[in-house]
Amino acid sequence: MNDCVNGSSEDEFYIVAFSMSFFKQLALFLVLLIIYLMVVLGNLTIIFLVCLVSKLHTPMYFFLCNLAIIDITSTSTCVPKLLMILLTQDHRISFPCCITQMFFYILSTSGEIFLLTAMAYDRYVAVCKPLLYYTIMRKNVYFVMAASTWILSTLNSLPHTIHASTLQFCISHDINNFYCDLNTVIELSSTDVTSQKMFMLLEAMTIAFVQFLLTIVSYIFIISAILKISSSAGRMKAFSSCTSHLITVILFYGPCMFLYLKPQSDDSKEQDMLLSMLYLLVVPMLNPLVYSLRNKEVWEGFVTLLKD
Repeated sequence: MNDCVNGSSEDEFYIVAFSMSFFKQLALFLVLLIIYLMVVLGNLTIIFLVCLVSKLHTPMYFFLCNLAIIDITSTSTCVPKLLMILLTQDHRISFPCCITQMFFYILSTSGEIFLLTAMAYDRYVAVCKPLLYYTIMRKNVYFVMAASTWILSTLNSLPHTIHASTLQFCISHDINNFYCDLNTVIELSSTDVTSQKMFMLLEAMTIAFVQFLLTIVSYIFIISAILKISSSAGRMKAFSSCTSHLITVILFYGPCMFLYLKPQSDDSKEQDMLLSMLYLLVVPMLNPLVYSLRNKEVWEGFVTLLKD
């Protein structure tokens, strides 16, 4: 291996992951494997239900289907490699694999941000303009919204990964994380990354903050409209149509905000990895449960599919 990693296929990084005994790593492997299978099976179930049950061919469930795809992508990008590390103790990852992992992780993360905003707008129209809902949220409209989510996410991920692939790593190849996180990788670089760090900060403000703000504004209008409903039953019905998405927003933004806004230190690296794992595994596992447990349409669709 060369002294400096330059992106050639023979170069490698070393994923440090977790420092623990073999038996603890084996226990962690079993727990992660079970959760990962639940993530994949739960989200695949949502995808199949939305595709096969005509009753679920609505904008809300179309967006939910895209969310399930994103959850499977984000989890499958990082977790299988971690499982292999825990099982085989082989911590090596090639430079192209690391860059590929980074690309799909950034794509899925930014994709979820854009998609949650689109879903918030869908709920805004459903509650605030119910009579115009199917006029505004026509099929071509929500198809374009979903396609824009994937296109913008790809365009967001490409510059980061292309720039990372041109960096040199002369000091260390040890990634102090359980996947190829962009921040962790560029910290290892012997190249000047000041401009990329500035770009990342600007991107975080213009994408994450703006999309979060748009989601909050949507819910301000939604709550205002719900409070104007005279009957308590009507208020409960309107609010129940938004609770699943609201819980998903909290589950997504909660760990992210705590992870990126808290003070960084060397002692908190393992805590940061656990929080990242919470975002990568627990949130995608809970999303199908949140939508299935709180929406009788999903259960009815499941029953219909079994009868057919």
